[in-house]
Amino acid sequence: MPRMLDVSDDVRAEIGDEEADRLLAGESAPGSYDCTSCRTPGDCEQERTSTVLFIGDETAVLAFAHAGCLPSQVVKVTEEQLQGAVRSISADQARSEPAPAAPEKAAPEQAVLGVTSGLILIAGELHPALVVEPTAPIARPGTVGSGDDFLPLLIEQGFMPVTELSTAPAVLHGWSVLLAMGQLHAVLQPGTNGGRPVAWWQAHQPLQVTEGWRTAANKHQQVLMFAAPVGSIGRQPREDLLRDALDKAAANGQLVAAALPLAGT
Repeated sequence: MPRMLDVSDDVRAEIGDEEADRLLAGESAPGSYDCTSCRTPGDCEQERTSTVLFIGDETAVLAFAHAGCLPSQVVKVTEEQLQGAVRSISADQARSEPAPAAPEKAAPEQAVLGVTSGLILIAGELHPALVVEPTAPIARPGTVGSGDDFLPLLIEQGFMPVTELSTAPAVLHGWSVLLAMGQLHAVLQPGTNGGRPVAWWQAHQPLQVTEGWRTAANKHQQVLMFAAPVGSIGRQPREDLLRDALDKAAANGQLVAAALPLAGT
């Protein structure tokens, strides 16, 4: 039976025509696999399947995903992330409730950001969300002083102020969230002059998310991103407390948001 496998031009360019043809012929692709995005079983012979090539500094790993979860694409990651991906592919990892992430470096401003994942109830429906809060005020690049331009900088990029969490924010095209290997890898922003997307924030190590968060992300094919100035949200250990903090920040005019598509859409 022909395999329902998709090998994008980018993947083919990296692995070569010979290997791509072997995959399409079923000679080197597994019949069954664990989807690199949602981590549930898939079958190349029964459902449309995407090839996803993860490229590190020195090595590369070819993974498979349901076509409805991720398109066939090349994903560039750090070597440390790639080794984590190898462990994720080779063995099922224990899943646990996410704790607020450790602060990570963000580009291009090189600000220190804290990123927390959680499910947020809006208009009776659960949405996967990321809450971003710096650990210190962020000045506009090239300026000096103690001002905080974090929200104005995001508003200039298309994020919208939120005064209450009654409706989901609008989609911000060009930005996206990279969820792969069942983990959160990065928030991507448009590249300069229409180039390839670049990381606005990238996890030092892929972040675990709950199965419920991952399921909601695949259902909606987007993630809600909320951002607030330093000191507005804090490290909240539970989703209900996180929601309370978001409501307070919104009421105080200290919250912006956008819906970001999953990477590749």
